[in-house]
Amino acid sequence: MVWIIGAIHLLSAFGLIGLVLLHSGRGGGVSDMFGGTVGSTAAGSTVAEKNLSRITVVVAVSFGFTTLILGLLLA
Repeated sequence: MVWIIGAIHLLSAFGLIGLVLLHSGRGGGVSDMFGGTVGSTAAGSTVAEKNLSRITVVVAVSFGFTTLILGLLLA
């Protein structure tokens, strides 16, 4: 059980690192990489960035959940 949760934790950790690096800082990001500046809305956020944010939240929640579970199992 610990090995399975540990593997999920490791995958979510690396996935979270990659997803955070894809986010835009003050400019650029994944939307500019795929030409998203043309289709931007009034809020300035594109569909690609909104989906990236949603995926990042899901991976971050799974990372936090596996951290909690590993902490309880290994305590």
